[in-house]
Amino acid sequence: MTPSGIDQLLGELRATASRATGRDAAATAGEPASFADLLKASIDEVGAAQQRSEQLQAAYEADDPAANLQDVMISLQKANLSFQTMVQVRNRLVTAYQEIMNVQV
Repeated sequence: MTPSGIDQLLGELRATASRATGRDAAATAGEPASFADLLKASIDEVGAAQQRSEQLQAAYEADDPAANLQDVMISLQKANLSFQTMVQVRNRLVTAYQEIMNVQV
């Protein structure tokens, strides 16, 4: 990966983190966002992306002139990618939990 690609990726990660933190910080009136709040916000975003893609798909199937195939396909791919990302995060959380539970005290 080139240095500019790494910088772009870091910028996107920072923007996503600040967006999530800003949304939760506003909801909790200045208190730091908890992990559970961040996780719930992420799950809600995945659900919203899936609902948007379903609405666009239904509009396209109903021959709505405002819905085009490109928008439908892009929204379906975004919803699929966000869902797959959420599944990977869940898998890593389960693995971390299992490792913690296997630690002998």
